[in-house]
Amino acid sequence: MIYLQVLLSGLALGGLYACIAAGFSLIWGVLNIVNILHGSLIILGAYLAYFAHQLYGINPFVFAPFGGLLLFVLGYVLQRTLIRRVMGEAVLMTLTLTFGLNLLLDNLMLKFFLADFRKITLDPPLGILELGSLGVPVDRLLATGVGLLIVGGLWLLLRTTQFGRAIVAVRMDRQTAALMGVRVDHTYALAFGLGAFMAGASGALLAAIFPISPVASGVYLGKAFVICVLGGLGSVPGVVLGGFALGIIESFGTLAFGPEHALTLSFLLLIGLLMFRPSGLLGRRGFQ
Repeated sequence: MIYLQVLLSGLALGGLYACIAAGFSLIWGVLNIVNILHGSLIILGAYLAYFAHQLYGINPFVFAPFGGLLLFVLGYVLQRTLIRRVMGEAVLMTLTLTFGLNLLLDNLMLKFFLADFRKITLDPPLGILELGSLGVPVDRLLATGVGLLIVGGLWLLLRTTQFGRAIVAVRMDRQTAALMGVRVDHTYALAFGLGAFMAGASGALLAAIFPISPVASGVYLGKAFVICVLGGLGSVPGVVLGGFALGIIESFGTLAFGPEHALTLSFLLLIGLLMFRPSGLLGRRGFQ
């Protein structure tokens, strides 16, 4: 029975983890940028949800898409003003730029929000859903459910809209897409903004169930990286599969080795995948 409980706990995190990684995968897959800033954007989204709840009583599950929109604007502006200047340069250039932006945002949050861990306390608390002798916190179920809805919306956007087709076209062949009338620079900025939207929305969901602090940004960046490699770049279903896989692996790793080693186990799995299946579980050809 304890293994069923651990499995249920892992599944209850899967949708949230998928939402955390979807924006990172999109930016990496479309712009070919390893966005080191992603973890800090998640934490910024979490703080926006925290203060929206503290000051105005807005439920973080309701606030998630609005927090995402605020981060979308920030991401669009960053890409148009800074990141576009190093597009097409060596990977080290974009890596260094996003690393510098990450340090800047982290230190700004430390300056204004301090390093103390904070958590949204819902009133009334949502309690625990009991399934026979098993139980799962309702806030985690809501976070994974809303996270899956947002990831599903991203998948529909990419599959069924002209904007989504433009993103795919730019990713596969930038020059040909430009010849066909696609505004490449604008599409890149929208894609980066969409990745920031996913970070902000997932951060709002995160704040509802976990304590937040600027010092935790690296942890969530690491999770996003592991999920992308697990699921494979260029595949939204792969991100969902990777999110659930990481949630289950961390839950069983916590049971077996303690919570301090759960993320270590995830990175060991990451190393194994890079050695034997670097494209990930559902990675698409052409995404590296």
